[in-house]
Amino acid sequence: MIVLGLTGSIGMGKSTTAQMFLDAGVPVYSADETVHRLYSGKAAPLIEQDFPGTTSDGEVDRAKLSAAVMGKPEALQRLEEIVHPLVRTEENRFRQDSENSGAKLVLLDIPLLFETGAEKRVDKVLVVTAPKEVQRERVLAREGMTADKFEAILARQVPDAEKRNRADFIIDTSQGLVAARVHVQQIIHSLVDMSAD
Repeated sequence: MIVLGLTGSIGMGKSTTAQMFLDAGVPVYSADETVHRLYSGKAAPLIEQDFPGTTSDGEVDRAKLSAAVMGKPEALQRLEEIVHPLVRTEENRFRQDSENSGAKLVLLDIPLLFETGAEKRVDKVLVVTAPKEVQRERVLAREGMTADKFEAILARQVPDAEKRNRADFIIDTSQGLVAARVHVQQIIHSLVDMSAD
């Protein structure tokens, strides 16, 4: 089974691209969706313990948690120490289930792939990218997003140019959905054919 890692900076089109792989029949694991699930389950009491007042009704209040860690590297690191091992356990379960079901290719959608060293756990890396102005426009259109918040997120991410340099495949999502879908199909064929050799 070939494991393809998908990453890209905020607003580059990771979710849309991951959905294209899913539509093509490739099992997809989303680190973000896993975090969302954990925030309303297993992780909530652990986070409340270290960050009192950041949960309500057994679910993490993302706005309160964000306020508790924004601009505080030690707090952010503590949060990651709680969440990352749980996310990793879910990822391992996904891999095992996919392998058991005979999948030839799986996609791991991990926004902080390079930042967390997760590229060592995948066979190939796909980076989604777009011109800076397209990225900025997409991100600032999101509800609750501010220019400051956007800059703070970017500061924590490996720069787009470096991601592209370290990628095996690159999709420029500013070229439109049809072009991206064609590119996704080409990547799937090259990887699945490769694993058949």
